[in-house]
Amino acid sequence: MKRIQLITILTILFSVTVFAQSKEDKKLMKDAEKAKAAFMEKDPDIKEHFSHAEAYVIFPNVGEGALVVGGASGNGVVYESGRAICMADMTKVDVGAQVGGEAYSEIIFFKNEAEYDEFKDDEFSLSAKASAVLIEEGAAKESIYENGVKVFVLPKAGLSLEASVGGQEFDFTPISEM
Repeated sequence: MKRIQLITILTILFSVTVFAQSKEDKKLMKDAEKAKAAFMEKDPDIKEHFSHAEAYVIFPNVGEGALVVGGASGNGVVYESGRAICMADMTKVDVGAQVGGEAYSEIIFFKNEAEYDEFKDDEFSLSAKASAVLIEEGAAKESIYENGVKVFVLPKAGLSLEASVGGQEFDFTPISEM
């Protein structure tokens, strides 16, 4: 009898934990779709990248702050063939001549499977020299892939005197069952 009660309690606790995670995932997915729409509104040419990339990840809300030592973080959604398949976390820490803070959305497009596989295996990071294309009308059409990756940024608020995305590290996590 006690064993059945214990199993029932553990099942309920597990269900509540999975539901809470799914709720967070759903909110993040909704934010990612809003960010995608904002990118397409700013530059309609970016639509081509969504349909031709091996995969892409959208970080709808990245926060960055710096006073010599800087950091950034954000959560995102990873898409294959336009379908959300997992979540991603991004962190960045750097030191140098920088000051300010900002909030922005970021999209990373993977041109081929090799770079995307590195990302999925948690072995991917943007090199110290990596930079993003600031999204504006025509920017998507003029941009090129660097080492199989293309990064776009859409500022939301703030001011920063540092504009690189180099040094970002990522973690790839499965979406909770919904």
